[in-house]
Amino acid sequence: MEVISDYSVYELSKKERAVFCSIGYSCIFAGTFLFYRCVPVSALSGALVILLLPRCASELAQRRREDLNRQFRDLLYSLSSSIAAGRQMREALFEAEETLAILYPPQAPIMEELRHMNKSMKENNESDRRLLADLADRSGCEDIRSFVQVYLTCRNMGGDLEQIIAHTSNIIVQKMEINGQIQALTAQKKTEGRMISLMPFAMLLGLNLLSPAYVQVLYHGLAGRMIMTGCLGGVIFGILLMERFSDVSI
Repeated sequence: MEVISDYSVYELSKKERAVFCSIGYSCIFAGTFLFYRCVPVSALSGALVILLLPRCASELAQRRREDLNRQFRDLLYSLSSSIAAGRQMREALFEAEETLAILYPPQAPIMEELRHMNKSMKENNESDRRLLADLADRSGCEDIRSFVQVYLTCRNMGGDLEQIIAHTSNIIVQKMEINGQIQALTAQKKTEGRMISLMPFAMLLGLNLLSPAYVQVLYHGLAGRMIMTGCLGGVIFGILLMERFSDVSI
């Protein structure tokens, strides 16, 4: 696995595209069929899954950034300990790779980044400052950018590197922990919201199975089609609104 050039961009593999399109097409087809009971309309609506591919890539990119940010917290612990023991940042990064190898698999984002930085410093004699700044630019994570900016300022203007790094790391770790608590609190509500979003489909399915005559009028005539279209639009709007409101972070 090569080092990621931009964590804000996620390129879906052929397998991921195929799996997402298959599941997405089936879900859209089934949902649309419940509201219109028309195979051609449902088949055409299923093609809208193509429009959701960027959303899928964005979600996976966000998940990857969250993984990197969470793993960076452990990197901060390792760097702070090494610098407190009198190591320079260059040496601290080498030690961090050995330390974090116990916690994370080789394909973890932070391990890939550490291998890339240490290899560049060892073989190409590149500056740790340039490599850290490059990681901050590519990561898309505010916490990583904040730490690197403080470190670069400290190196350029002087100061007690040990104290500044320890203090900055402590603040960033506290922020990460608070954000993690917020995510944990909202995760349950997000799950509940998604279950509620499925209720209209479940209710409509139940009516079609248990009392088809009751909803028969909604599948015929212009008025019935308009009512079902409005209901479907309301459900979709509610799902989007729920996802937006449940996305909370600091």
